[in-house]
Amino acid sequence: MSDKQTMSFRKEKDYLGEMKIPANAYYGVQTARAIENFPISGCTSQPIFTTAIVYVKKAAAMVNSETGRLDRKIGAAITEACDRILKGEFQEQFCVDVYQAGAGTSHHMNVNEVIANIAIEMLGGEKGDYSVVHPNDDVNCGQSTNDVYPTAMRIAALLSSKKLIANVSDLTDAFDLKANAFDTIVKSGRTHLQDAVPIRVGQEFSGYKETLLKANTGIEKAGESLKESGIGGSAAGTGINTPPGYIPKMIEYLREITGLDIVASKNRFEAMQSNRPFVEFSGALRALSVELIRIANDLRLMNSGPNTGLAEINLPAVQPGSSIMPGKVNPVIPEMLTMVCFSVIGNDTSIMLAAQAGQFELNVMMPLIQHKILDSILILTNAVKVFDEKCVRGITVNKEKCEDYAVKSLGIVTILNPIIGYANAAEVVKESMKTGRSAKEIILEKKILTKEQVDTLLSPRSMT
Repeated sequence: MSDKQTMSFRKEKDYLGEMKIPANAYYGVQTARAIENFPISGCTSQPIFTTAIVYVKKAAAMVNSETGRLDRKIGAAITEACDRILKGEFQEQFCVDVYQAGAGTSHHMNVNEVIANIAIEMLGGEKGDYSVVHPNDDVNCGQSTNDVYPTAMRIAALLSSKKLIANVSDLTDAFDLKANAFDTIVKSGRTHLQDAVPIRVGQEFSGYKETLLKANTGIEKAGESLKESGIGGSAAGTGINTPPGYIPKMIEYLREITGLDIVASKNRFEAMQSNRPFVEFSGALRALSVELIRIANDLRLMNSGPNTGLAEINLPAVQPGSSIMPGKVNPVIPEMLTMVCFSVIGNDTSIMLAAQAGQFELNVMMPLIQHKILDSILILTNAVKVFDEKCVRGITVNKEKCEDYAVKSLGIVTILNPIIGYANAAEVVKESMKTGRSAKEIILEKKILTKEQVDTLLSPRSMT
């Protein structure tokens, strides 16, 4: 017999009718309907998002027990069920596709049902006997998808971004170390991909460091708006079915449970209607991605070669680069980083479109927003770490090649502008390009400057 033939089921009923549920499943009828209705991507929400919803459920059970809205025995069972999930149990029970019912009702009810059935078993009942603990009346007491889901989105984004911020900080430090290590090495600067005045390799890398420092600060600042929660707004922001004192107690417990500086929204209607904080936060991730793409491309160009490119730096060799060309090594880590950043920018566009698609008291596109924002955080967190450890920290410089480019760069003639004038300096450049002779040779031949003056003024080091 097949597994399907031998599987046992229980029946559960909602106001749409009966459904068969696998007997060993901790989810219930509403989750089963979502599984049936949304076989879309095969992707479920990240565990951190489920964790965030469970945090809200635990806090609500504690508050509702204190206020008398929930029987203390039931409240304790719900709290313990939440703790078991938070310790890593039952993860396979959260199985709703990320592309699901608007506003996230399906995933929210998935969590409500799993918590209820865990609590039912702990109280001696059988899964599906909601007379013991009800997913709506008890687990969801005083709550709505419309305030729980966006609160969980904020918590999940804040918690998961901690590691990203730490990894970007580490990458910033890595560029700072390289900036100091390479500070004595002079190279040709380039603007418009053409020769420009000399610059020290360390100065170039210090620019990367400062860029990342500012991008990370932007992420931290954007995260501040995510700390404002509309929990307690219930279905439409009015707080219907919530007891007196519910909101401040929820904020108190959420701060305690999550370790985050969560505050109550000044206007619960705005918190429910608007997803601006996610647009802002995603924008900060996009800004970081744009800078990382630029930096990765610079490194790829400086590493190009080894014999027919710039070959100014060496990136660590981490794997063979070709299935046909022996000995070829490619800049695979910067390539990977760039692809990740492209994906983050695509996610940002999805978030922007979803955020503007809300109507009146609710934005039903929240499942897409939470999926994309958490995906961006996850892949950036991992990519930045790999880029730091497998690429940046192993960069070395071809000093002779850099200094040769610096000497040959026509940009060094710029230093002569205040002495012989722009037009005369341009004539030197023109003749150098025409004859292939160095600017230094031409200046000496035409006796524009003495050898001592040329050696002093056209020293690439002194120009940086």
